Amino acid sequence: MIREARFLISRKPFAIDLSTVTAEQVKHGDSDPYYNLSGQADALWIRRQKGVDRACIGTLSLFRHYLSEPVNLDDPHAILTADLDGRYGGECHGRWDGSRYWGAQEPALMEQHLAVLRPMLENHQNPPSGYDGWWTFQGRAN
Repeated sequence: MIREARFLISRKPFAIDLSTVTAEQVKHGDSDPYYNLSGQADALWIRRQKGVDRACIGTLSLFRHYLSEPVNLDDPHAILTADLDGRYGGECHGRWDGSRYWGAQEPALMEQHLAVLRPMLENHQNPPSGYDGWWTFQGRAN
């Protein structure tokens, strides 16, 4: 992933809670010099559909097959910059489009989501407190 200085919806950016970045890596074999990395992180993102911006909260899958070097799994930035594959994007747990919410059915969780998503939708440029943004998979060929 690449960390960008500003929000550009066309680059499909994510704001990531760095404290939730987890990953594990496995060496392919004794004679194979490559590693597989898989992990996840809590993330926020905005996507546009039919001219309507939608703020999303969910889990971002982090993975890459055939890494030539091991990654420092104690460093969230090292994990995020490990030439990750982003073809699947995030798994949305809640979404707000300014008038409708989709997601959790439990009122307390719905309010937690909306407390983050409402201000995020109003101010795209600055990720909410606790999230580091903006990270994108754009710029690497998947």
